[in-house]
Amino acid sequence: MGRIIAVANQKGGVGKTTTAINLSAALAVQGKKVLGIDMDPQGNMSSGLGVDKNDDGANIYDLILGESTVEECIRKDVLENLDVLPSDINLSAAEIELIDNDNKQFIIRDAISGIVDDYDFIIIDCPPALGMLTINALTTAHGVLVPIQCEYYALEGLSQLINTIELVKERLNSDLEIEGVVFTMYDARTNLSLQVVENVKDNLNQNVYKTIIPRNIRLAEAPSYGMPINLYDSKSTGAESYRLLADEVIHKGEDD
Repeated sequence: MGRIIAVANQKGGVGKTTTAINLSAALAVQGKKVLGIDMDPQGNMSSGLGVDKNDDGANIYDLILGESTVEECIRKDVLENLDVLPSDINLSAAEIELIDNDNKQFIIRDAISGIVDDYDFIIIDCPPALGMLTINALTTAHGVLVPIQCEYYALEGLSQLINTIELVKERLNSDLEIEGVVFTMYDARTNLSLQVVENVKDNLNQNVYKTIIPRNIRLAEAPSYGMPINLYDSKSTGAESYRLLADEVIHKGEDD
């Protein structure tokens, strides 16, 4: 059965989508069959993996409304071993349209239940908010990977996210666990980045991945070309970091 990981942090600009894109691609390169699910109305995971957000095909919004099946919405083999369930700006209306739906917390879980066994990993990119779209991701997932930017306010809001995860685990999805925290945008030239890493490790009772994602120009450029970093510049430090993170994610699954 596929391992479903939600990449979540309600703060924007922490490298969440960058991590969802490049972890998905790095897992696929290692021969794992991967589905990337874009649950952010901005659709940046979709475009960052080369899917045209404005194509006429069905997407996750149509799936949520019950107007298309999951098979109709998935773009197959966007990259080798990597399929994508894309998003677009229409998804921002989903929260309103779901208000009267009694099953609104479980729509994605139920919609993809028939295809979970087709994949080794399903990576969900959550929107930067703790609304119904993120709740859907958390009721679907087995684990949550939390990217944290190496800056002074790194811990701000994190307790709120952890509290939400605990509530979902208690009331909606008893299988949900925090996979771990991954540091992003690390700048080795500053003491601040090092202090933040130490501070979080000291104050957060969670698994912290050994791999730290550096600030990297090539990593920042890649999405504008519709490519993950391992295709855009496979020799960059960003590409190497996500290869290492993928190794950790794979082996964590094997250890469990």
